[in-house]
Amino acid sequence: MSPSPNSQRSPERTAQLLQFQRQLGVTFPSTELLDLALTHPSYLGEAHEEDAESNQRLEFLGDALLGLAVSEYLYHRYTELPEGELTKIKAAVVSEPALCQVARKLSVGEQMLMGRGEDASGGRDRASVLADALEAIIGAILVDVGTDAARQFVLRHLGEDIEVQGSHVGSHDHKSRLQELTQSRAQGTPTYEVVGEEGPDHSKTFVVEVSVASTLLGRGRGGSKKEAEQEAAKRAVTGLEAGPSLLGPSRRRGSRRGA
Repeated sequence: MSPSPNSQRSPERTAQLLQFQRQLGVTFPSTELLDLALTHPSYLGEAHEEDAESNQRLEFLGDALLGLAVSEYLYHRYTELPEGELTKIKAAVVSEPALCQVARKLSVGEQMLMGRGEDASGGRDRASVLADALEAIIGAILVDVGTDAARQFVLRHLGEDIEVQGSHVGSHDHKSRLQELTQSRAQGTPTYEVVGEEGPDHSKTFVVEVSVASTLLGRGRGGSKKEAEQEAAKRAVTGLEAGPSLLGPSRRRGSRRGA
């Protein structure tokens, strides 16, 4: 990898990078690769160096390590979750908004080298720029300090978000979980029907039933149709995961209903 495009760094820039690596909690053998990780492609037009390079190659490497580190952690942390749920958590954790949030906490934008036009147009706080720069920093840690240090950096700064996302999976979207269960068992797609409304218009309670192939799976109440559907799906999931019997061995839609 070629040297940083800012290879003739001023003492001020070197001091800035040394302070920033302390903020990152990572000690680099030298500050050159960290400087490169903070070099936006727009800076190259003003670098006036033939071998100038941006942070894009480091971003590529950091992205790969980021995905692996998060996937490995999820695999060992959530042993009960299926592949689809693990994928959802990973997608949320490594998304541009999530990475941008970490980069902002670390003040990455303030450390970056970029062209005047990019800077003037708000590049230092642009989500895509910050997310890419964070991945490049991860790549720089991998190359300069080692794989373990890069993994530790990822989990130190994304671990809390992983736990938050993990706590949501399986508890928020009962409808998705129900559909996964019924389709995996070749039972079909769940359908929802509002079978009752109670209370005044300003404070209604909806009653919803969920069925598959005319078989009633669950019933739920809620202050909105969506809330009632989620409650019905939750009860259906509980029944399906407990065993084949739900509301009776042959309970069908159209039989006597009650909330």
